[in-house]
Amino acid sequence: MTTTIISEWIASHEAELINIAQDIFCHPELAYQETHSSKRLAEFLISQGFDVTGNTAGLDTAFTAVWGEGAPRLGFLAEYDALPELGHACGHNLLGTGVCAAACALKEYMASAKIPGTILVYGCPAEEIMSGKIVMDQAGVFDDLDVAVMWHPFDRNRISNDIWQSQDIKNYTFHGISAHASKSPDEGRSALDAAELMNIGVNYLREHVPGDVRMHYAYIDNHIPANVVPDTAKTNYFIRSSKRSRTDDASRRVDDCARGAALMTGTTVDIELVKSCKEMKVNRILAEIYYDAMTQIPTPEYTDEELTFAAQISKEAGFANNGIYFTGLEPLEAEPVPISIGTDASEVSHRVPLITISAATMCKGTPLHHWATAKQAGMSIGHKGMLYAARCMAEGTKQLLETPNALEKVWEEHTRKDR
Repeated sequence: MTTTIISEWIASHEAELINIAQDIFCHPELAYQETHSSKRLAEFLISQGFDVTGNTAGLDTAFTAVWGEGAPRLGFLAEYDALPELGHACGHNLLGTGVCAAACALKEYMASAKIPGTILVYGCPAEEIMSGKIVMDQAGVFDDLDVAVMWHPFDRNRISNDIWQSQDIKNYTFHGISAHASKSPDEGRSALDAAELMNIGVNYLREHVPGDVRMHYAYIDNHIPANVVPDTAKTNYFIRSSKRSRTDDASRRVDDCARGAALMTGTTVDIELVKSCKEMKVNRILAEIYYDAMTQIPTPEYTDEELTFAAQISKEAGFANNGIYFTGLEPLEAEPVPISIGTDASEVSHRVPLITISAATMCKGTPLHHWATAKQAGMSIGHKGMLYAARCMAEGTKQLLETPNALEKVWEEHTRKDR
């Protein structure tokens, strides 16, 4: 049965939670610049009785909020960074606020029922550049958790029984010799030629890697006019797959493309591994417990105005949802589902058992990192999904605490798997 205390707490704080989410939405901040957003969430947690310390793992916009004492230690992972140009087109204004709401609602229940344990909320910056949680994990921040809980905005309601991709993020910097591009090009060695040849090599490589491998790139820091043979050129690569061994193999072969391009052009190349993470390690025991809790929680209902908005934005963006904009809770899949996106939370999932809930904060067919995602993250459709997700996380964690030997079974599953 769902808990009146949790539902009542979320309902009584609904206006405040929406206000926080909107404030963060209206002040989008990029990775490691989330000063306003992290402060807003930290201040809310302090007002709800948490002790908050900043600068977690040496990151200026990370924080740790603690309530309670002893075991079990329950970690909630909040995100709040935005995307360049697009703002909160991944819904992190909702994500961070919803996580804090879940932790506070669970606290209210645990205090009332005198259930022992510690709730920890981690403010995790820079997810969009695959960084914050990896740095925090390497610093040992999550080592003593019994479980980690989070959610992510999507276009449907379900347990995220997904294998998010393992990833390497790399920078390739080519160094050549500058010369006048018209008068003496023979004296130059073009770093840009090398970068372009590397990219051509990678594009031919795509035919000869497993189907789940993704390799994508962008040029960065190349501010040289066309009348100069470029002596420097830099590309940023994301190399991904649903299994770490395949990512390792593809990453090595991309490195070889870079070295070959340097050899062909008489240049040199520096290869920088910016960040690396494993694929998501799912936990079936956790998934079943939280799914059972979600079956007892009504999914959001939408007004005529919200449905009209969904219809209009679907038409404008060309979403192929056939007029079905929102649905209820989707069934838990029998097997994990590989998906072609990544998150730094995957690294945490190998440290401690982690559960992720997906909640609809956008109409069906809306992709992440899209202007329509941001539109819906800043209005009532997004807010309803956030409040639903908060309740699901709190109720699922309550059920975890009250299921005999559940944490022991969760950890047996966690240590048994070697994916």
